[in-house]
Amino acid sequence: MINSRYLAFLIAAAMAVGSCKKSEDSAVISKYVSRVLEYRPAPGQFINEKNTGTPEAAETLVGGTSSLLSLGAFGGYVVVAFDHTIQNGEGADIGIYGNPNTGVGTEWSEPGIVSVMQDKNGNGLADDGEWYELAGSEHLNPATVKNYRITYYNPRNSTDDVLWEDNQGKRGKVLRNIFHSQEYYPLWFKEQDSISFSGTLLPPAPRSEGLNTNPSFAWGYADSGSEEFIQLRYEYGRGYNTFDISWAVDKSGNKVDLQHIDFVRVMTAQNSAGSTGDDTTEGRQVGEVSTDVSGIIDLQIP
Repeated sequence: MINSRYLAFLIAAAMAVGSCKKSEDSAVISKYVSRVLEYRPAPGQFINEKNTGTPEAAETLVGGTSSLLSLGAFGGYVVVAFDHTIQNGEGADIGIYGNPNTGVGTEWSEPGIVSVMQDKNGNGLADDGEWYELAGSEHLNPATVKNYRITYYNPRNSTDDVLWEDNQGKRGKVLRNIFHSQEYYPLWFKEQDSISFSGTLLPPAPRSEGLNTNPSFAWGYADSGSEEFIQLRYEYGRGYNTFDISWAVDKSGNKVDLQHIDFVRVMTAQNSAGSTGDDTTEGRQVGEVSTDVSGIIDLQIP
């Protein structure tokens, strides 16, 4: 029997019809992504699959919201730019489309932390120093781990789980399942022995004991089936999560006053479900928590 998460992923991909191309009139700016600067996913069940986990798949974020890109397990990320600077306006500034399941008793969110950067040197690259995290509802949660670091080890075949260890003294696996037989470690990375990621680790979301769910947090995360996501889906036929540039904080957690930004990064921010070393049948059916991104838009543009 196919797992519900994989089925939801396939349905969402099938419903993503058409694409929005950047206007041929260069004087007209687009609210959609214009460039993918970096796609660096962590290992996962959708990585190395043509339409969901390759550099070519990442390029489908350009010009619309009809893609379905997986970022893999904790730490995997994508960095995008627009054809203009995004202003810190009134209310929410950025919208991110994802693929959370909001069904009662089958809730499955895969929260991604969003960070922003300004192009201070004007070279069009995200090389201007610190990323500023847009602090969500769990920013001050004592269970949230700052400066978390994880290393994944390439098993070098398509039959073994991907082992990991972190700077908290824990070890585990990104588990393989019967629905995805390809290699889970990104094949195009130059680092083919091991790869490391670091960032803020969100705690597991509260869930009812025995239920195969991953409920959403209140606000501030991508690919999250929050109340806001559900309300926007009701109003517009499709949900997304919103972000305010005014939420920006530096690496010490201090508020940063940004009037505009140029780059957006989305990163998988949980290390849970199948990636915790639970190699039971249930753990393998669920798979790792891996943020999915379908598109990113400038909400200040109508």
